[in-house]
Formats: sequence, C-alpha cells, structure tokens
Amino acid sequence: MNKKLVGAATLGLATMLVLTSCGSSDPAPGGGDKKAEGAGGAVTLKLVAADYGDGPTAENSGQKFWESLKTEFEAANPNIKIDVQVINWNDIDKQVATMVQNGQVPDILQTGDYSGFVKEQMLHKVEEIVSPNVQTDLLEKFAEYGKVEGTAYGLPFVSSARAMFYNKELFTKAGITEPPKTWDELKAAAEKLKGAGVTQPFGLPLGAEEAQGESFLWMMGNGGGYKDASGKWAINSPQNVETFGYIKGLVDAGLTTPNPGTKDRKTVWEDFAAGKVGMVNGGPMSIPIFDKGTVKDKYGVVAIPGKAGPLDTTLGVMDWIMAFNKNNHPAEIKKFMDFFYTGSATQKIVDLYKLLPVTKGGIEKLSGDEKLKPFLDGLPNATFYPFQDPKWSEVNTQIKQTIGGAVKDDPAKVLEGLQKVADAG
Repeated sequence: MNKKLVGAATLGLATMLVLTSCGSSDPAPGGGDKKAEGAGGAVTLKLVAADYGDGPTAENSGQKFWESLKTEFEAANPNIKIDVQVINWNDIDKQVATMVQNGQVPDILQTGDYSGFVKEQMLHKVEEIVSPNVQTDLLEKFAEYGKVEGTAYGLPFVSSARAMFYNKELFTKAGITEPPKTWDELKAAAEKLKGAGVTQPFGLPLGAEEAQGESFLWMMGNGGGYKDASGKWAINSPQNVETFGYIKGLVDAGLTTPNPGTKDRKTVWEDFAAGKVGMVNGGPMSIPIFDKGTVKDKYGVVAIPGKAGPLDTTLGVMDWIMAFNKNNHPAEIKKFMDFFYTGSATQKIVDLYKLLPVTKGGIEKLSGDEKLKPFLDGLPNATFYPFQDPKWSEVNTQIKQTIGGAVKDDPAKVLEGLQKVADAG
C-alpha cells in the first residue's frame, strides 16, 4: 500500500502537467476513450490497478491476480471483456495523470486516492456502480471516507493498520528486555542495537513509495498530523517541526536506515526480513515478506511508540477503486464491481498480500487469525489520511517527493514548503 491516500483544480489538467513533468512517462498503452464493441456486441472495460505484489513475474504478481479474476468474470459475463493493466506503485500516479491528460481514462481505476478526480466531475457515484447489498456490507467508517460533500465516489478496496515490528533475536543480543513505548526508549534501544553491531537499528523509509505513511505515524506520536482539530492544514505545526527535528537527531546519530529519504518501505522491510533491522513500522502486508526471511518466528508486534507513550490510535490506510464516467458503461462496471465484492476476490487478496478486507463479512471471516489480530484490533480506532479533501492528492504527491528532506535539511523549511502547497489555491 504504496502503497497511496491538485492545484486549484485538484487532479485536473494542471496537476496532470505537474505530475508528468516530475519524470518522463509515456502515455500508458490502451486505456483510450474509445470502448468499441467487439464481436458479439461485447463491451470492453479498461481496468488499471496498482501492483501489490513483487513485480510482474512474481507468484503474487498483481497482473496474475487481475488476469485470473478477469478470466472468471468473463466466463460468467461473456458480453463484457476486461482489459487489464497493472502498474507499480512508484509509477501509477504519473501514468494515470498522463492517461487523463491525454483523454485516455480507464473505466475502472484501483489506486491510493480518488478525491482528486471528484472536483473535475470525472467519477461515477458509488450508487451507480455497485448494488445496495454491497454498499451496506462496507464498513461504515471506511465507506464514509469515500464521500466528498456527502456523496460517495470512492469505494474502499483494501485496508490495513500499522504497528511496530521488532526483532526478538537482535533485542536479546543487544540486552534489550522490553520493546520501547516512547521515543526516548526507542532511541535508547536503537543505541544498544547499534552497539551490538546492527547496521539499521530503526528502519526508516521516507522514500517516494509511502513517505506520507511513515511521516504521519511520527506526527501522531507528538499530537500532530496533516490537519489540526479544526480541519485546517497544519503540516508546518510546531509539533510536526519538533517531530522531524527528533527524527533528524536519530538519523544524524546513525540510528536509522542510512539516507532514509531515498529508501522505500519495501526495501527496508526486506532488510528487516533478512535480520538487518532491529525495529520497523509495518502492517499486515509486511508479514508475508518477513515470513519468507530469516526473521520468521523471531519478531514481535507492539503499538507504535510516541513521544510520551504508545499511540492510542494508529494509521489506518485504505486504497480505493473507482469508475470514470467518460465512457458511459455504468451497467457493465456494476456487474464487475458486484462480482469483485461478493465473490472470492477479496479473500484472495487477504491470502496473497495479508491486506485487510473492507466489508463486515470479510472482517468476520478473519476474526480467528492471530497474526492479523493486532491490526484488526487497531482498525476501529484508526486515524486516516484526509482522503476527502480534494487537495490531498497534490499534497500527498509532494510529501512523497520532498518530506525525506526534512531529516536531512532544515525540517521547518521543508514542512513550510509543503504547507504552501496545501494552502495554495
């Protein structure tokens, strides 16, 4: 979950130009606005999705997942064809921006955010693309975050919560008897781990993949966040500046991943799996990575430390699936969405990626899973990104690109730059 919750026009044309200027990216193949009927009058829906797996050739490849679902769906619905394109998390925002800029919007998009498209009136309402029984099965708190000004446009796709993993074997080697509950305890543990020869006492991924998530966890630990209690953007708040000053001290002391602003979470998680990292924040989707490594059966899971004590809320993350209205295929899209939510697909996602479902029925099925229990328990009181603010799309993109600099340069200046992005327009 890279995953991922615009200018004056949110993710409108202005943002498309900004995003595409951030790195060269050719228009994605397919995905044009001509959804011609094929043989027998079949309608083809273009589906673009993020890859939760380890790449196109991996056993857990997102392409394989969606192609399998496509085969099942087309067998049950011979007059609807699905054209699947799966894109890795680092590139999906830019490629989708290019598609939209070129008028080549997909019919269905699964990614980390939806709200940037709402102001441009690009999306179908949820009630147009799923049946009432699907809507009522969605977890209410999650479904509520799919609304902008009271109308639902985003469908929760998968969810997760966050906790801290620690390597029990390395803790024993370093003489640490209890996992930390506060920042200072975390620092003390990191110093002991470093003294015991651990090269990354605390894994700190602030690269482009999901810097916004790691940052938010630290902000919450000091009573901060992206917005204040009144709903105003507060990225440069005194609490957040203090937070990044503290993290910078850990980085400067060599107690974290080196050059964290260049490191993605998948890389750091793989280092933890290999026994190179003492502590790292993660979610249920970390478990398959860790269980494939040398750390299997050697890690513990605890609440994330805050400045004065463990977080009493954690980051809840939802990714989204949505439908563009340009090609006018709501009936066919509804058939596909209903097939996804009422069939076996959501359980396959849990099995493949250890991501959590967003339906009441799905959560109930997982109630006996001990490995997922800490994360399931955290969902009801979780804190989420400000998905419903159309500005979040642009702010999120800028956070991913620049917030790593807050632990290298002056934190106040970096956060002030992000605040200006949030306040503009």
